[in-house]
Amino acid sequence: MKRRGGMKRQFDEELSLLKQTLLEMATLVEESIALSVRALKERNEGFVRQVLEREETVNHLDTKIEQMALKMLALKQPMAGDLRLIVSAMKMGGELERMGDQAVNISERTLHLLKVPLLKPLIDIPRMASLAQDMVRDSLKAFINLDSGLARNVCERDQEVDNLNDQVFRELLTYTIQDPATIPRAIELILIGRHLERIADHATNISEDVIYLVEGKTIKHRCKQVS
Repeated sequence: MKRRGGMKRQFDEELSLLKQTLLEMATLVEESIALSVRALKERNEGFVRQVLEREETVNHLDTKIEQMALKMLALKQPMAGDLRLIVSAMKMGGELERMGDQAVNISERTLHLLKVPLLKPLIDIPRMASLAQDMVRDSLKAFINLDSGLARNVCERDQEVDNLNDQVFRELLTYTIQDPATIPRAIELILIGRHLERIADHATNISEDVIYLVEGKTIKHRCKQVS
């Protein structure tokens, strides 16, 4: 009996370490998103370099999470809820890694834009970034606390990011129609909006996984429809 209790204690410790590693990765990714947009807004190449330097660490943490999860699956043979939790954590690491890639994409496009005059004051893109960051933070919070209500709330916010992305596209399209010389800069900003929209999608994916983890409901691609 003592042996079984010791194994359970070790399993709980490994599970706690897995969650901590996920949070560490999420914090890095969230900061990279913020820095990538701050670089654009403040026209600061130093922030771009910081994002690019973090990419290797983010990738390393993704690999570490996957290895930890696979080891627990192979050696501990968890059942039911614990099994879903470990699999969900591994999937979330992948979602976070892709968010980090999007932050790198934003930074690379920012490097291009720093070489030319600013096309227009940046209003909606920083708002999109702030919303996306909050979604990332809350999706992981929902996972750690097994809070399906917060996960649904994150899903609902995805539409707000989509709406802002559409607004950015329409406004920039108007600029290009009025002055074709603005097309290269407009395209870069449109793509940055798209990258932010994808970050919000990844946070939504995490939230959908949380709802499955807590309630056993598979709601992929229809998160907003589930009440």
